[in-house]
Amino acid sequence: MTRELHLGAFLMESGHHVAAWRDPGVPDRAGLDFGLYRRLAQTAEAALFDLVFFADSVAVEEGAGAERFSRSARFEPLTLLSALAAVTDRIGLVGTVTATYNEPYHVARKFASLDHLSGGRSGWNLVTSDNASEAGNFGRDQHVGHADRYARAEEFLRVVRGLWDSWDDDAFVNDRASGLYYRPESRHVLAHEGEHFKVRGPLNVARSPQGQPVVVQAGASEAGRQLAAASAELVFTAQPTLQAAQAFYADLKSRAEAAGRPADAIKILPGVYAVVGESRAEAEDKQGALQALVDPTAAVGLLSRMIGNFDLSGYALDEPLPELPLTDTGQRSRQQLLSGLARDGQLTLRQLALKIAGGRGHLSLVGTAADVADVLQQWFEQGAADGFNVMPPTLPAGLDDFAHLVVPELQRRGLFRTRYVGRTLREHLGLKRPVVSR
Repeated sequence: MTRELHLGAFLMESGHHVAAWRDPGVPDRAGLDFGLYRRLAQTAEAALFDLVFFADSVAVEEGAGAERFSRSARFEPLTLLSALAAVTDRIGLVGTVTATYNEPYHVARKFASLDHLSGGRSGWNLVTSDNASEAGNFGRDQHVGHADRYARAEEFLRVVRGLWDSWDDDAFVNDRASGLYYRPESRHVLAHEGEHFKVRGPLNVARSPQGQPVVVQAGASEAGRQLAAASAELVFTAQPTLQAAQAFYADLKSRAEAAGRPADAIKILPGVYAVVGESRAEAEDKQGALQALVDPTAAVGLLSRMIGNFDLSGYALDEPLPELPLTDTGQRSRQQLLSGLARDGQLTLRQLALKIAGGRGHLSLVGTAADVADVLQQWFEQGAADGFNVMPPTLPAGLDDFAHLVVPELQRRGLFRTRYVGRTLREHLGLKRPVVSR
């Protein structure tokens, strides 16, 4: 069978550019506009994307420049995905829920329910919270440290997966004649007792149509890679260059094999921020117009969050990025990536903030459909990606451009499907249906 790449539509309120909300083509209050999200999900489904994806945080953005972001008014992702399940038929539905400030039973129940609502299309993006502001919403004065967050996440996932296997596939017989609703031997009590959780079970949701929802992970630190290699089925990652992406891809696939898993049991989708035009000049004009709307305070505020929750607002904009200690509250992998961009490009604080205003350190492309497809094909064929998580600069226009221009180009090259073959997210991704583990 010919290998085809996978595409996710990473939908973020107004779009991924920090100034997207100021673009006149973006609806007001886009993060709370269900009509917009319905249109976006249906656009992605018509273009045969594998999935739509929503990031999340359980706190309002804070710090210098936060009042200039559009990230503080948005739907809770499971609620939104449940609504989108009713207005779509095939596309996968993936949402972020943190393992740092949640409980396993709640998470297992919600994603199993979404899988039933959608006919087997749900996926859980397991993260450890990188927004230090979340701590105050859950009775803590300080954010959980990096190592503790990942230790909790590993056990959290084991509990969730155990709960998803609370019932055999054929447990519920609904035998009206005998009065037997379910086979008692098909009910499995988890009885988990660990360092962080004590959970009896079983889950009060039948086994899901996919067996289990797809587990997604996005950490690229040492702890994040180990968790992904052992457990994740889909990995989102930020990789700015082909060489960095190839190294990450090879490392994660080899770790998966070392953990006793086939290399193709884990699909790797780097993010791609793509500004697409009918001509290169048009694409460059679109990106230039967005960059002209960037408020330096907002750009530095975004950089402050992304580089590890360090307040950079007091530093001179036209001086080099200051030396920063290793973050214990934010994303260590993203801190290293952004610090490397600044160092290698000899960028000032202002230049770095403007550089990441759209892609936040992800692969960033500006050009025609052929230009974008050339790079995606190179990464796909040269061991850097199994597909891409597409990050439209603005919504809805940025997704429309990719769906109507880039997808047909990929299809012409034989790189992307021309119809859905399966109905579940696992089938789209070529992942096996898990059996009940005991």
